Amino acid sequence: MPRLKPLPPETSPQLKAHFDFFLSTLGFTPNSVLTMQRKPKLVKAFAELNAAVMDPGGEVDLGFLRLIGHVASKAAGCLYCQAHTLLGAHNFGVTDEKLTAVWNYQTSPLYSEKERAALAFALAAASQPNAVTDDVFARMRLHWSENQIVEILGVVAMFGFLNRWNDSLATPLEAIPLAVARAAAPQGDWSPGKHGHR
Repeated sequence: MPRLKPLPPETSPQLKAHFDFFLSTLGFTPNSVLTMQRKPKLVKAFAELNAAVMDPGGEVDLGFLRLIGHVASKAAGCLYCQAHTLLGAHNFGVTDEKLTAVWNYQTSPLYSEKERAALAFALAAASQPNAVTDDVFARMRLHWSENQIVEILGVVAMFGFLNRWNDSLATPLEAIPLAVARAAAPQGDWSPGKHGHR
């Protein structure tokens, strides 16, 4: 059960453009953002941050950036964001097979050494305490430019905010990401009441 219920979008008509931003990537306005509208400036700032972090003009593939967010959210234990990032990755062209294999990325032939380095970096960066070592960072530098590393870490950092937001408020998971999560990770506990928080 949500600790704060998402408000209907019409509660804040001045935020329509910000709500609509998410229609292009997810197909709906997330409950997390509908809860945030109690503080309209927060919705505006988050939409701008999201647009900057997930910039289509960036150097890192948008589907892969969502997998980075998935790994970071898994480290934090946020099922809401895990489901959203699987949906986002799917919507940006990541195959169902690759989604299903994300937690076998170290050995799966679907993942390159470059992707493995980035996913390991994301997992370490999202861990508490932070587990990025000089060796983890050196592995990243072998495969990714400084600009790309900034893009990847931007995703991890943004999901740090979202993971805490959604777990603290037990944000209810929408039907669309729930269906994608169940298909990609059928072994997960996606039952009602579990997806808003651990």
